[in-house]
Amino acid sequence: MFFVYIIHSEKHDIYYKGFSTDIVKRLEFHNDNKGNFTKNKGPWKLIFLKQFDSKKEALQFEKMLKRQNRKYLDWLIASSKNEIR
Repeated sequence: MFFVYIIHSEKHDIYYKGFSTDIVKRLEFHNDNKGNFTKNKGPWKLIFLKQFDSKKEALQFEKMLKRQNRKYLDWLIASSKNEIR
């Protein structure tokens, strides 16, 4: 399985969008300050998750997400497309 996710930092009120095959390890990676963009901006909380069967589909969705504004991301997080319940 392939996942596209959005994590949020309350401390800095920012979102980070990404792709992973292991969402638990990826969240740990961000919270351990190992990512360039996410370093020293946590703690990070997983707030959006969408699962894909193919890597190609997941990467296309991630690319689309990275071009979206905050209003769209807020809508997406609150929508039924979000698999976190």
